[in-house]
Amino acid sequence: MGAFGNFLRSLTPGNDRELAATQYAGRESASGRAARKRREGHRRTGVNRAAQQGEQWERRDRRRFS
Repeated sequence: MGAFGNFLRSLTPGNDRELAATQYAGRESASGRAARKRREGHRRTGVNRAAQQGEQWERRDRRRFS
């Protein structure tokens, strides 16, 4: 079924679950994508922060023992 047919099917009332099961099967939902992006951002921020703290510790340690 083409894009126009999918559009017409979407206009008929009561078939939301059918559309979700067939047309959108295997796709990531918008809310799922947003949640994944948030998690990735938090992970990236945490890794960067830990790396910066490690670098600061190394600098202090080098200054103290040089």
